[in-house]
This record gives sequence, C-alpha cells and structure tokens, in this order.
Amino acid sequence: MKAEISKMMMTAVAGMMVFSMGCKGPAIGLSGNTLRPCPKSPNCVSSMAEDEDHLIAPFTYEGSAAEARAKLIVILESTKRAEIISSTDNYIHAEFTSLIFRFVDDVEFYFDDQKPVIHVRSASRVGYSDLGANRKRIEALRQRFNS
Repeated sequence: MKAEISKMMMTAVAGMMVFSMGCKGPAIGLSGNTLRPCPKSPNCVSSMAEDEDHLIAPFTYEGSAAEARAKLIVILESTKRAEIISSTDNYIHAEFTSLIFRFVDDVEFYFDDQKPVIHVRSASRVGYSDLGANRKRIEALRQRFNS
C-alpha cells in the first residue's frame, strides 16, 4: 500500500514538473526603453502599442517624475486587490487580482525620462478576452491620478 502511494506521489510530482516546464511566466518588464508588446489577444492594452485595438493613452503629469511616481504609488497601495511587485526610479510592476476567480493581471508603468509621460501596459495572464477589464482599470487609475 505504501509503495503504491509513493509511486502515485512520484508520478504526480513528475507530471507537475513537466507541466511547469512548458509554462512561461508573464512577458513583462522593459525591453530597452519600451514595455513589451501586447499579445494578439484582446486582453491587453498598452500606450506603446502600434495597433488601435491595444492602444491606450499614456498618463501625463506636471512637476517632477519623482512626484508623479510617489503619487502613483500611493494610488496603487490604496487600490483593493493590487500589489506592487517591483519598483525602480522609472518602472513599476503591480499585480491586480480579480475578486471572484482570482485571475491575476500584470500592470506596468514606465516613466519616460525625455518627457512628462508615464507609459502603461495592463495585460491578463490567462484567457483570451477580458471584456475590457484592463482598459477600464487603466482609465480608472488615470482618473484617480489626474484628480
């Protein structure tokens, strides 16, 4: 009996290892001075997108980038189900978790050092359509940032 249970556990662990080897993490982060492109699926928006379906306007601000960054961090920290994963002088990566199904979306902000602009990218990790959730999220964050 113990041998059968041990064999089943080893098979399950091996299966999980094979499955996880085929799973890639989210395509996030900067590539040079740009956010990574959106996939072809409609569950991503980016201010650096080259096509209309994924394109969304960047945030703009007056004052210093440091002040804008501090303001954005306060907004993110006060947003339910949002967690800042990494933050540097010119980049913020946050995760947003949906209430019911616990889906995780990656939201990124890149502070352009040439002009007072914060480029944004919001993308679902799984699925095909997000029913506009990423676009709505960025617009809600923009409204809070501008108020």
